[in-house]
Amino acid sequence: MKTERLTVGQALVKFLAAQYSERDGQTHRLIRGVWGIFGHGNVAGLGQALEELGTALELPTYRPQNEQAMVHLAAAYAKHTNRLSTFACTSSIGPGATNMITAAAGATINRLPVLLLPSDYFANRIPDPVLQQLEHPIEHDVSVNDAFRPVSRFFTRITRPEQLLSALPEAMRVLTDPAETGAVTIALPEDVQAEAYDWPAAFFERRVWRVRRPAPEPEALAEAVALLQKAQRPLILTGGGTIYAEATQELARFAEAFGIPVAESQAGKGALPWNHPMNVGPVGANGGLAANRLAREADLVLAIGTRLGDFVTASKTAFQHPEVRFIGLNVVPMDSHKLGALPLVADAKRGLAALHAALEAAGYAGTPAAYREEVHRLKRAWDETVAQLRAPKHRDYLVQAEVIGAVNAAFGGHATVICAAGSLPGDLLKLWRPEDPKAYHLEYGYSCMGYEIPAGLGVKLAEPGREVVVMIGDGSYLMMNSEIITAVAEGLDLTVVLVDNHGFGSIRGLQMSCGSPSFNNELRHRNPASGRTDGPPVAIDYVKHAEAMGARAYHAPTLNALEAALAEARNTPGVKVVVAPVHLEDPVPNFEGWWDVPVAETTGQPAVQAARKAYEEGRRKQRPYFSPPGEA
Repeated sequence: MKTERLTVGQALVKFLAAQYSERDGQTHRLIRGVWGIFGHGNVAGLGQALEELGTALELPTYRPQNEQAMVHLAAAYAKHTNRLSTFACTSSIGPGATNMITAAAGATINRLPVLLLPSDYFANRIPDPVLQQLEHPIEHDVSVNDAFRPVSRFFTRITRPEQLLSALPEAMRVLTDPAETGAVTIALPEDVQAEAYDWPAAFFERRVWRVRRPAPEPEALAEAVALLQKAQRPLILTGGGTIYAEATQELARFAEAFGIPVAESQAGKGALPWNHPMNVGPVGANGGLAANRLAREADLVLAIGTRLGDFVTASKTAFQHPEVRFIGLNVVPMDSHKLGALPLVADAKRGLAALHAALEAAGYAGTPAAYREEVHRLKRAWDETVAQLRAPKHRDYLVQAEVIGAVNAAFGGHATVICAAGSLPGDLLKLWRPEDPKAYHLEYGYSCMGYEIPAGLGVKLAEPGREVVVMIGDGSYLMMNSEIITAVAEGLDLTVVLVDNHGFGSIRGLQMSCGSPSFNNELRHRNPASGRTDGPPVAIDYVKHAEAMGARAYHAPTLNALEAALAEARNTPGVKVVVAPVHLEDPVPNFEGWWDVPVAETTGQPAVQAARKAYEEGRRKQRPYFSPPGEA
């Protein structure tokens, strides 16, 4: 057998450079490059290998400012490429490694492939404890990297070089499996990275991993047809799986052919353009009036590519028809069974095509004319409501809905908007009007503050020609703004719109809706008299801050200033930050959605008592159990 003598670090780099994904005849580089912050744990091992081999193998190395940020970036890149390509991320031992854990959780929760390569303690245990190593009194082999286990879809620690021969192919299998994908963690002891081994030359040959597209079982397909034929008020609920499977055209044809309205989740928004006649908008806790009313009376829900999370189901209050049944079309078996659904375990593209053909063969004519007219009426009313909410109402100051409308109008429906946390995701879900499947990029499975700016870099690297606008609150901006420097260093062109509501405005609003007064969420000085953070607001000059990191920055306190700043930003290369201070009045209202946030059961505060009463009324609408098809 022909062999090649390389260190573990060198073998890893050479292997990753030869891995590809393939779907529908299209081949993609699986690992686009490596993001890394070097320390003593990886600079002389994997770092040396990347410096020596990376350029020749077209596996570039990028330097971020924060380890969590680089994993967010890799996840965003994977999301934008429909999970067909991603980045590897390497850190040193200890804090560098644990900094990645939060973003690893986000990737796994959102089913996005990222490859994590944290350094680890010495496998030979001679330098013990090495700098930054965790010591445990009864588990000598434990390290901080074991904290990756619950947030990874695959985890291994390489303590001997030859273990890579089985670990790396398994890692690639998980990264390219649409049902099992997520964070893949390979912990690399510091000494093992530098050890040499005689590797089989075949290990480094080009390998293409086919991303599977399973079709639904005929028996389940027949049951789904029977359920749809009986339904009078069916509703489609589309999630991110529809977009990842590139099934948006199949979804449009299906909805149009059979007159079934389509409601959106956060991850599924954009699967149909906002103005498609069958797109009735978002559903659930942050949903719109059209989708929520249709969901409430639906007798059958076809859930496509969605995890059916708490926000989508409005904490299981969205679907009130006494005999509602569900069909779960999902490549993930666990998701396809949720809410007692008939499971159609299949790729969304092939599953929709098969269901469409089966319905036509059965002579299914689609929904009744009266139901279609109701759908169109509700959609027209919802579109008018959105237009009214986005419309300018104030000339001398801004509210959040106006900012969203102005940014959407300036950048259009094809630029990618990015957001993750705070009050913006709920408002964007209702008000942003995307026109293609990649124009709306929300991380709402984990809703991780700090995701937004790194994600902007990831999307821009995935599709350099697309306009990217990051919308972020001031609270999230303060958590992780450092990747503006990375974007400047890489010469990337993106716009950050910083919506400044002077603290954690989203949670302040939730807090007050639960009856409590504003407490510890606004960005204020501590008041010596009260001992609380209810003093004067903390003044922060975000324009100077952004400029100090190399961005072009604008202060936009009014609608005219905002429109002018956005117009200039679109025509200015590089990183731009538009700071838009907003007032907390005129929030975007709730449209018959509900979210289970428990309110204190005992309290001396009358407002909390009233909120508790309203909470108990909401809970009475919850349905803890949905009967599966065929069950009485």
